[in-house]
Amino acid sequence: MKIAALDQLKIHYTDEGDPEGAPIVFANSLGTDLRLWDKLVPMLPPGLRIIRYDKRGHGLTEATPSPYSMGTLVRDAEALLDHLKVRDALFVGLSIGGMIGQGLAIKRLDLVRGLVISNSAAKIGMPDMWNARIRTTLEDGIAGMADGVLERWFAPAFRAGAELEAWRNMLIRQDPQGYAGCCAAISGTDFYTPTSGLRLPVLGIAGDRDGSTPPDLVRETIDLVPGSRFELMRGVGHLPCVEDPETYARILTTFIKETGHV
Repeated sequence: MKIAALDQLKIHYTDEGDPEGAPIVFANSLGTDLRLWDKLVPMLPPGLRIIRYDKRGHGLTEATPSPYSMGTLVRDAEALLDHLKVRDALFVGLSIGGMIGQGLAIKRLDLVRGLVISNSAAKIGMPDMWNARIRTTLEDGIAGMADGVLERWFAPAFRAGAELEAWRNMLIRQDPQGYAGCCAAISGTDFYTPTSGLRLPVLGIAGDRDGSTPPDLVRETIDLVPGSRFELMRGVGHLPCVEDPETYARILTTFIKETGHV
């Protein structure tokens, strides 16, 4: 367990693999912590420095009062990578993590040499939807929304398995201020114009059963960046690295090698 005591926030992170290797950074989705990538990490090629972190208000990272802006979440990632002296990383972001990755690449190209936008987009949902979720979270907690969230996260076959309960527990144990704060950050974000100006290797990944960021929404964002590539995974929902880590690892490893990151 590692904690970066930064000026504005204490961030929980892991720093594994080859300390001298090319860095790859993982940013997880709304309602999850860095364990989202547990199945994937052992399948990555050797020689990488693998950094994962819990965003503000999630996992073991400090929660501050909501709402948050996307700029705040991007600054958190920026501060952590500066603290760890990371440059030229491959940034892999899922859902809100993909939005953070877009914002970081827009702001600090010295930190990001390649970007994976997984199950994410330049804009996700409408403010009315997010405002309703924020109210429910702060007034009643996350548990009452859990069934609907899990339906969007996972395909039916996965939801029928025993592992689902662990993911439910992860979701409902997130800090309500952190969850609501990140909902507000997503609600206020529209990266269509700045993302269209990115000029770096970009890979998009979508799941054909994703109820949160459907494939067409993901593809629309990926197509903004010239030379980008899009991969559709079959039979999985919003968290494909959980449901089918083997396919996810194969897609990601191909991109890692194509970009010369190992």
